[in-house]
Amino acid sequence: MINPLMLRKMMKIKAATLLFLSLFMVSCQKEEKKTVITEAKTTNDSIKTTKTEEKIDYTDFNIFSLSVISSAEKDSDMDIFISVSDIYKGEQPIPADIVKNHKQMTYEERQHFELDAPSRKKLLNGIHLTENDSLYIYEYGSNKLQKMPINQLKAVAYLSPYTDSEDLDPDSYMMGFQVATHQKTTEYDRFNNAIAYFGNKNPFIENKMKPVKWQKAGADISKKYFSHSKLTSGKTYQAQYENMTYYLQDYLEEGNIVERKMAVINDHKEKIAEKTFSLAGSDGGEFLPLYGIDADEANAFQYTGHLFKGKPPVIFGFIAQSFGCPSISFLDKNEKDFPINCDNRH
Repeated sequence: MINPLMLRKMMKIKAATLLFLSLFMVSCQKEEKKTVITEAKTTNDSIKTTKTEEKIDYTDFNIFSLSVISSAEKDSDMDIFISVSDIYKGEQPIPADIVKNHKQMTYEERQHFELDAPSRKKLLNGIHLTENDSLYIYEYGSNKLQKMPINQLKAVAYLSPYTDSEDLDPDSYMMGFQVATHQKTTEYDRFNNAIAYFGNKNPFIENKMKPVKWQKAGADISKKYFSHSKLTSGKTYQAQYENMTYYLQDYLEEGNIVERKMAVINDHKEKIAEKTFSLAGSDGGEFLPLYGIDADEANAFQYTGHLFKGKPPVIFGFIAQSFGCPSISFLDKNEKDFPINCDNRH
């Protein structure tokens, strides 16, 4: 899964939203992971003609962002890591000697390490996975899918950037799997516009996602599709995907956008979905720029399309959150949002 963060200023907010850009140096990964990549293809299929996909069990379904770990030095390489700490149940699998002896260790030794075999097994058990499962990474920004067997991934722990490295306990670490090492910084957006899933089936639909390109809507749209609000109505926008039209309404308080409401209309002029995106209670969150209005395609944040097998189309990428993790919204009134686990420990 999202803009130029205030045309490069906001890009740093985006990184804090979905990823951890930590001030870390990471050890070199020894084994090269095998991947299967599906290249992008264009399609004009409508929502009504989407092919039937294999059934996916969405009970206790979890998706994850990819964290970028970097030394923050100019042109330094990045390591890519997926934390599963948000869903882990049970005693932390951090080896006892790491915590016990951390004051005698160098920063590099305690900052990042591979889990030993017993700790790896404990981690897998705590997230209800086996070595026979796989990691699926879908880069929706470029329509590429990677499949990596879990038995080929290193189980690792990284010290959280929000932890005092001088006073450690097992909760000080982010636990998960190392995806890649020494990636070029030019590949940053590739991992930013991606989500991951662990399991025995691929839940993602390929080649059906696209950035949302907005344009200004007529003055009549606001009254037609949006109810009265105590907030001041601002600008109205619209965008198109297949047989659906998206309308987006700004609401202002003291001249600032504090809420956006979206209405989705089908080709029969029926409202099939509506959604409110609000900064209320976000504590430092900001609205991301809109592609076509104040951002170009290279910095698009909002994406839409068919993403999950057996589910309605989705849309996401409206708010850059300082605390907590973002969610993916379905264009269906009966579907709940899918939160993206991002291990945000502000």
